Amino acid sequence: MRIPLLGAALALPMVVAGAAGAADFPAPQKKEWVVNDFRFHTGEVLPQLRLGYTTVGDPKGEPVVVLHGTAGSGDRMLTPGFAGELFGPGQPLDARRYYIILPDAIGAGASSKPSDGLRMAFPKYNYDDMVQAQYRLVREHLGLGHVRMVLGNSMGGMQVWMWAQKYPGYMDIAVPMASVPAAMSGRNWMMRRLLIESIKRDPAWANGNYTAQPPGLGFALAYFGLATSGGTQKLQNDAPTRTQADALVDRQLAAPAVGDANDHLYQWDASRDYDASGQLERIEATVLAINSADDERNLPELGLLEQGMRRVKNGRILLIPASAQTSGHGTTGQARWWKDGLAEVLRSTPVTAAR
Repeated sequence: MRIPLLGAALALPMVVAGAAGAADFPAPQKKEWVVNDFRFHTGEVLPQLRLGYTTVGDPKGEPVVVLHGTAGSGDRMLTPGFAGELFGPGQPLDARRYYIILPDAIGAGASSKPSDGLRMAFPKYNYDDMVQAQYRLVREHLGLGHVRMVLGNSMGGMQVWMWAQKYPGYMDIAVPMASVPAAMSGRNWMMRRLLIESIKRDPAWANGNYTAQPPGLGFALAYFGLATSGGTQKLQNDAPTRTQADALVDRQLAAPAVGDANDHLYQWDASRDYDASGQLERIEATVLAINSADDERNLPELGLLEQGMRRVKNGRILLIPASAQTSGHGTTGQARWWKDGLAEVLRSTPVTAAR
């Protein structure tokens, strides 16, 4: 099939719900749902799995599910650069029309996670478990028989590929961003594995039974962040001399580590068996795959996105050109680069009634 390549002229910062600022949209609502006896793919059962989620807009609006990246949460999508470009009046996901659902994945945000008390005895979840929990939240708890769109960034993008294959027909539109429908492999997995090993090999980690966060956690996150995000041109623009590069590294190393070491181990390891290449022909939704040309984790020269999209019935690619203003794997966290393409897909894709 012909796959149009659409050009367009960071990692998401942490914010609290309600602080997006740039657009005037309804106040986000934070909620929780508890699933009894949730069974993981390993056969492990958690008697009570807590699922946190955030919603924006009227529940009577057209449902849209938005999935966050690794070590993020639903309310971390409420930034000026993301929600502020999408959820306001006249914007592509105007919350006066759409009911926007932002789940916290298993292991993140307000959802159940190792740091709640089980530590390394927490079930060894993967993306299959996370997607199952997200779907059950939307289908069973919220009672939605069909959604207009499922959109996700980074880990959330990989999970959109899975949603579209596991639940074909459940959504009109699937928008996977900063991801490819291929097995976790190459540098992407190697860097994740090194992040995991950096934490585990810190003696202070103590097999997950630490009383204070291992000091190596901050270094591991700083190293991983600079190695796999930020954008080559942007980093060169921001640090054109060694002195400026050293200052940038010093700022990263001085920043306090965010999160819990065991939570990070589980979050990054959850991608170990990701492979969304198996049933691409099953996808019924219109697919808009959005990647950036400078994405350090999903390098366009590998051709993995194009290879997978050839098997999708109705799909297109929006590739954001690299520049000193883009930020590598973090580029898609800034909706200004792709919101016009999203608006066009929403306009041109027919609305399907709930089944």
